[in-house]
Formats: sequence, C-alpha cells, structure tokens
Amino acid sequence: MEEKLVIIAKDEFINEAKEIAKHLNIELKESAMDKELYLKLDEKGLSLNYEELEMYGDLTSMARRLKKDNLSHEFIVKASKIKGANNPITILDATAGMGEDSLLLAAAGFEVDLYEYNPVIAALLRDSLKRAAAEPSMADIVSRMVLHEEDSIKAMEKLEYSPDVVVLDPMFPERQKSASVKKKFQLLQKLECPCATEEELFNAAKKCNPRKIVIKRPLKGAFLDGKKPDYSLEGKAIRYDVFVFSYKAD
Repeated sequence: MEEKLVIIAKDEFINEAKEIAKHLNIELKESAMDKELYLKLDEKGLSLNYEELEMYGDLTSMARRLKKDNLSHEFIVKASKIKGANNPITILDATAGMGEDSLLLAAAGFEVDLYEYNPVIAALLRDSLKRAAAEPSMADIVSRMVLHEEDSIKAMEKLEYSPDVVVLDPMFPERQKSASVKKKFQLLQKLECPCATEEELFNAAKKCNPRKIVIKRPLKGAFLDGKKPDYSLEGKAIRYDVFVFSYKAD
C-alpha cells in the first residue's frame, strides 16, 4: 500500500467499522485530515476516498447489463464460453478488482472464484457483494461468486481443482498526463501498482490446467508477457486475448 489509510464512520456503523479497522490493521478516526486517504462507512456502504474523489463498490448499478439479451453481447462472456462444455463452467478470476467482470460471468451462469490480494480492495468488494446479495434480483447471481482474499499466484500454484477458465485483468499502466483516467483507477492506483509479475501470473494460470485463459487488455496494449493469443475479441477500448488449451483430464 503506497499511502497510509484510516477509516471513519457514522455512529450507527461504528461496530462494523471497528471490525474492518481490525482486519485491515488501520486506525478508526472521527474524521479524515486533508490529503489523507481514507475509507468511509455510511448508509451507502464502504467507500474509498481521497480529497474530492470517492469510490463505492456498487455492483447493483450493473443491473441493466445483467439482462439476458445484454449479456450475450458482453465480450468477457463471449470469450469465456466453451463449446460443448458441461455446465456450470467454472471460472477463476485471478485479479478480481471490484468484481464487475465476475458479476457478468456469474449472471451468465458461470461459477466464479474471485481472488483479490489487496485487503482494502477486497473489503470494498466484500461490501459491494453483500449489498448486491440483498437485492432480490441479484441474490442468485451473487450466490455463484466466492471471494478469496489472497494472492492468486500462490493460490493457483496449489489449487486442488482445475477451473475451466482463468481470467486475468492486470491493472493497466497509468497513462502519463491523462486527464481522462477514471476516478476509480485514480483511487485504486493509490493502493496498488500495475501488475509487475506478468510472467508469474500467466505461468500460474497455466498450472491450473484450464481450458482457456482470458486476458483483458487495453485495445492497443501489448500482449501480456509478450505471448500471442490464439485469438482476440476487440471492443471500442478493451481487448480480450484468449488462449485455448486441450480439454482437461477427467
């Protein structure tokens, strides 16, 4: 973590905030100081804040994209499908982040294990999943998502099952002098740097013996670890590189 972090909360959320503070080993304060990175817990949920920037994990805002007709157009869903595979297809999201891609996959019927090594991002994601699960229209979808707060590289090296698909989304390198970087990435980049272990990440994914590895990249970005995929699916700003392997042994 690059900056010191604290947590603040309204009185009615103090007990929950104390639990989060203990888990993250951070200080619970009444208010944050200027130029201080902090978590805030209120009636809207847990948020990450810095000056005028504020970010909640809000999977419920994706409800429109979860409709069946819309899901069929999502590139992450297209890239992860396996023709002739028995359902449910199992997905290992090795770089879960805020869980948006995993939510789309779970809505499409996949069983998804989400791995997030950064404890602060994991806390934000856990809170977002909790609130999404409380929505009747999303409860069944969220039930197919299991969050693991640990290093996915280490986890994949000792995994006791072979997922059908491993999804990799290393954080994109920060663009220099760009005013268009989204608030979410401005805040997340205060917690963790862009992925610096591309070779380890890809090799660990291969060790899982999946049928596919799906890698999310910027449209014009370089291939992960310089490895050319079997094929790619391209959107307006994002590209999904897909590696296809032989069927898993029973």
